[in-house]
Amino acid sequence: MSAVEIILRPVPEGDKALFTHVPVEELVKRIFLTLAVVTVLCFAVAITLGLSIGDASSLSPQTQTGISTHMLVGMGTLSFAMLVHAITLTYFMGTGRWIEETSNAYSLDESFYTRNQRIKYGVVWGMTLCFVLLITTGALGALADPATPMSLDGTLGLKGSQFHFFTAITTIIVNLLTYFSEFIAISKNTTIVESVLAEVRRIRTERGLPT
Repeated sequence: MSAVEIILRPVPEGDKALFTHVPVEELVKRIFLTLAVVTVLCFAVAITLGLSIGDASSLSPQTQTGISTHMLVGMGTLSFAMLVHAITLTYFMGTGRWIEETSNAYSLDESFYTRNQRIKYGVVWGMTLCFVLLITTGALGALADPATPMSLDGTLGLKGSQFHFFTAITTIIVNLLTYFSEFIAISKNTTIVESVLAEVRRIRTERGLPT
């Protein structure tokens, strides 16, 4: 079995099992897409819950329950969105370290590691902006709550809830664009990893080593 293949799932068939093999890098892209889609759905649910609150200053049980639900779902969504970006960064850090060590061990061209680092730092700025916007959205959401002592009502002629809403929309758009750029970056990094593995196989074959 290739170094880039893993056993995804066994399919029982009598006393034997058939195995479906999926390249690790292809699996990484599938996992990322799944997490990104789940995050977008969570954003949609949080926005819907927020818009359904109505008059947030109302003391009715229904309104207060709506506010609490929106806050819980919103905070969960913000945390999950940050987790997805963190997982992506961890992936690039891990593959970068692997490419560096493999390149040193087999005396490979430095261009593999250089390209990996260029791709990684190309998405870090977008991730950082997303983190800032996610935290800001949560903070403005807290300020929009009438129960909060502080308020932005009247600032620039807007209500606190409007600041929160516009920032949330901006956050979603920026996250979508960043997710797209991260997926493209992962795809490019996949090509680098496959190239490194191909070089390693070639070198080990020339030396008569198992591949």
